Amino acid sequence: MGYETTVVAGGGGFIGGHLAGALLERGIGPVRSVDIKPLDEWEQVFEKAENLQLDLRLKEACERACAGAREVYCLAADMGGMGFIENNKGLCMLSSLITTHMLQAAAAAGVERFFYSSSACVYNAEKQDSPDVTALREADAYPAMPEDGYGWEKLFSERMCRHFREDFGLETRIARFHNVYGPVGTWRGGREKAPAALCRKIAEATAFEGGSIEIWGDGTRTRSFTYIDDCIDGIERIMRSDVTEPLNLGSSELVTINGLADLIEDIAGVKLERVHLLDTPKGVWGRNSDNSLIRSLLDWEPSTPLRKGLESTYAWVREQVIAAAAGTPTRR
Repeated sequence: MGYETTVVAGGGGFIGGHLAGALLERGIGPVRSVDIKPLDEWEQVFEKAENLQLDLRLKEACERACAGAREVYCLAADMGGMGFIENNKGLCMLSSLITTHMLQAAAAAGVERFFYSSSACVYNAEKQDSPDVTALREADAYPAMPEDGYGWEKLFSERMCRHFREDFGLETRIARFHNVYGPVGTWRGGREKAPAALCRKIAEATAFEGGSIEIWGDGTRTRSFTYIDDCIDGIERIMRSDVTEPLNLGSSELVTINGLADLIEDIAGVKLERVHLLDTPKGVWGRNSDNSLIRSLLDWEPSTPLRKGLESTYAWVREQVIAAAAGTPTRR
């Protein structure tokens, strides 16, 4: 493959898999998809892509990934839902090795443009201490007080991208993801996020005549959730733009966790008893995306209503639950 290669680091994951598929569908390529997991554990594998199993924490692996590349999408990270990031802060911090080595390798390889997937976890915790949170603007990342571990790694990596652009001329673009969800992603095993976890619990309860579901916390914390199609569209818009500062990539439709469960139950046609686990990881009290900046600069923001996105997500997760119970091959 020559100098037109597009690299998707983290291509075996949820967002990376959808992104690789979208790039191939649009005729952008060749596409090189890279992930640390064995191929049989990837969320999606595309025969038309060059699929490599590499540990991108290692500099030589990043050099192999970036060889002959024109553009790089860096989505690789050791992460998961709140249960994972609160209990694996050291592992999350080690993802800074990925960003550091990928930036070095991309600059050395003459890559033209580098996209970095940051997170809303970079935002100052003191601005998220109420469920009635004021939507977070990009400027609210400073003064710095991000989510411990994962958030600090993301904020540090944002600065790395900025300085590689300033010092080495590598054109970097940054999006701060807000709780991306959708079908064909992790739905069990401890790394799943709230929408997939609740879809699984409700699907299991309805399929196997269970009477209750467990919810972490009292259900009053608030979040906004971004559908995967909007996320992929936003990534491409940011990547093609001239905007060098980090931009929010998130829905502004705020909902409580109880409200999220209500929506999924309504989609499933059930009403279940809830057991609230108050001693579980819960994260900040409230987090929402202020989309004023991305609207003003790109005339765009995520537009998929939460219910619409949950309908397709629940349908897919329910298929996985039933397939897993039947002992047939299923996605993680």
